[in-house]
Amino acid sequence: MTIKKFQGRTESEASEKAKKELGENCVIMNVKEIKPKGFLSAFKSSTFEVTAAVEEKEKSFDPSTAFKNMPKAKSVNVVANEKIEIPSFNTSPVKDRVITPAEPKADSAISMFSRTKEKEEKELEQKISNLQSRIDDEIIKKEIEAEDKAEEQKSSENRQPTKLKRKNENFEFIKTLYEVLIENEVDEKYVNQIMDEMEKVNWGGNNVDTILSAVYQKMILKFGQPKGIDISKKPSIVFFIGPTGVGKTTTIAKIASKYKIEKGKKVAFLAADTYRIAAAEQLRTYANILDSPMKIVYSPEELNGAIDEVKGYDLVLVDTAGLSHKNETQRADVKNLIDSVDEKYNKAVYLVISATTKYKDLLEITDTYKEISDYNLVFTKLDETSCYGNLLNIKLHTGAALSYVTTGQNVPDDIEVFDTQKIVKQLLGGR
Repeated sequence: MTIKKFQGRTESEASEKAKKELGENCVIMNVKEIKPKGFLSAFKSSTFEVTAAVEEKEKSFDPSTAFKNMPKAKSVNVVANEKIEIPSFNTSPVKDRVITPAEPKADSAISMFSRTKEKEEKELEQKISNLQSRIDDEIIKKEIEAEDKAEEQKSSENRQPTKLKRKNENFEFIKTLYEVLIENEVDEKYVNQIMDEMEKVNWGGNNVDTILSAVYQKMILKFGQPKGIDISKKPSIVFFIGPTGVGKTTTIAKIASKYKIEKGKKVAFLAADTYRIAAAEQLRTYANILDSPMKIVYSPEELNGAIDEVKGYDLVLVDTAGLSHKNETQRADVKNLIDSVDEKYNKAVYLVISATTKYKDLLEITDTYKEISDYNLVFTKLDETSCYGNLLNIKLHTGAALSYVTTGQNVPDDIEVFDTQKIVKQLLGGR
């Protein structure tokens, strides 16, 4: 059996080539479409490969030839009435016979021998043909398997550059992401912490969108759930503490307006900032606009009495003196004021800090106020900066819950509950 492969632009063309060379009786054993590869593959057409086979012509058996190849018999002298013995042949199953002149002549025995020999030859050739077919089938099978394996290997090799390209692109993206967070003034140690925690993400195997989504979700978790004011138990006494000039009084007015106008709650004010006369007057102005009571508290001893006078209100907002975190006397006064609240009241403390304050100063401020009381965080003046990294830095440094952010001086509009998703998008370079 002869096996060959032929290629053509179409299956028909490849088949015609096979028949032209091997003859019309050739058998098409396999047809494979070969698709073009490479950058210009879209502009190339597929080609076809045909595997064809043809049986070799069987050699016909010539009895005369077989007869010529038989062993030569001893010379026979034919005499009338004398018995004739036909010599035995090792290759023939025909037994030696004794023929009398009355029986058929020697050529009849030779004819019988030839037919038997021809039959055996055909049976042998059929067995050889069947065996050859089986061998050919195995050869073709192995050739096809080898070709498929070679194609798979080639395809795998072609995929390697793609994986390498994606890995390089992802590396550049991660590098850019790192730089964006640093530019937004996120502390480098927190950037590294986020990246280290994301090692379980397959940087090389995943696409850019998957990596960005994973970092986004991680940062959402870092910020945690915002915590607003709890008014489930009244009166809720809420202290606002912080450095001078960060906008505590204005923030109090915005929150009071939200609760009274939008939520229909009863709100009262207490002014404990006796260091600045203007502070109490400013708070009184907001109280008059909202038609809410306001009382001035001069000492911690007066605080519980003032609270008793407004205990029927839902929310009591206490404005404390702005102080330098380095002034120990003022820090002690604020701490005493907060600690003096009767335990029967629901109490909360909010530290108000500016988003424009330097990171180093914010660390000192938050550490100092931590000595006064546990607190939630309010960031002001987000409209005065384009870098929000300190929001994440201080959140992770203090572990305190973020509550509100303010974005201007307008009362009550420029305040909102901390929007985690919005801030994370801005930190990652979005808008």
